[in-house]
Amino acid sequence: MSTATATTALRAAGRTVAHCTTRPALAADHSPRPYLHPVTTLAGRTVTEVLPEDHVHHLGVSVAVPDVDGRNFWGGRTFVRGRGPVELDNHGVQRHDGFKLCDPDGFVEELSWTAGGERLLAEHRTVAAVALTDTAWALDLTFSVANVSGRDLSIGSPATNGRPGAAYGGFFWRAPKEAAPPEVFGPGADGEEAVHGARADWVAMCGDGWSLVFAGATETTRRDPWFVRAAEYPGVGSSLAYGERLAVPAGGTFVRRVVTVVADGRLDRDAAAALVRRAVAS
Repeated sequence: MSTATATTALRAAGRTVAHCTTRPALAADHSPRPYLHPVTTLAGRTVTEVLPEDHVHHLGVSVAVPDVDGRNFWGGRTFVRGRGPVELDNHGVQRHDGFKLCDPDGFVEELSWTAGGERLLAEHRTVAAVALTDTAWALDLTFSVANVSGRDLSIGSPATNGRPGAAYGGFFWRAPKEAAPPEVFGPGADGEEAVHGARADWVAMCGDGWSLVFAGATETTRRDPWFVRAAEYPGVGSSLAYGERLAVPAGGTFVRRVVTVVADGRLDRDAAAALVRRAVAS
């Protein structure tokens, strides 16, 4: 398990709903990075997981990218075209450089993405907790990432490197594994196969007494397909590099914003859509 060297708490509706570990003590092959865990519903049910046995590099809620110009900021093995998953000494670190703002209901932090002694990316991240109802709140996370390497970079995924369907990389939420797989659905689709890879305003995951509804909160974010796993393990992400690599020219910046509704109970489609509308408008 990791040993937190620095943490901060988030509160909504007068309750602590998340802890952020800013400087985790993790093995290099986990691609150490800040993460949120535990994240809970207002009733106190935990809806994140860290270091699970099936994927020990999954860290609650984080921004993780498996391929930044060949450097691994996701953790674990690297998918190499023609070879498959390979253990490589190519892992990067997202270093928490400090807070610009740190309040009970949110924070703004600066991060450096470094690998092999080189600073590749500089990130400005904003995280806020917003109360919605007596049983739901929203986690609003925006990341603005600038290429500070002095040369053109690109972001890839196992899918762009030859593994179909594995377009993970970007915002990612690892949910707790339970006895039964969670239910997943979107505005007009049901089941993992239907929502995985879809470009939809939102996607919902409902487990034993909890619901998460993930929404792209900007036009650019909504163009990114969803990465969804339910049967193998419960996780949802927004794919930066689904069908092709994302080019990040020298000095260039990309920005994404994902708002996640965290609710007690199992939401139906209408309730999920209503909470998303309220959360994104907040």
